[in-house]
Amino acid sequence: MKTLRDVAIGETAKIIKLHGEGAVKRRIMDMGITKGVEVYVRKVAPLGDPLELTVRGYELSLRKDDAEMIEVA
Repeated sequence: MKTLRDVAIGETAKIIKLHGEGAVKRRIMDMGITKGVEVYVRKVAPLGDPLELTVRGYELSLRKDDAEMIEVA
């Protein structure tokens, strides 16, 4: 299983499935990360956390722990 955490800088990935439960999953979905959406990985912070993404035309920072719960293709 490939997760959003595994996507290299400059690549685009399509969301396949969100793992996790309850409030965490709801928070990720509220940010616009839902099944079928394409996400572009813009850059990673100097210490490796968080990731900076482009989702639905806006910029989003996401912690690696949260990115690990997002399955991509």
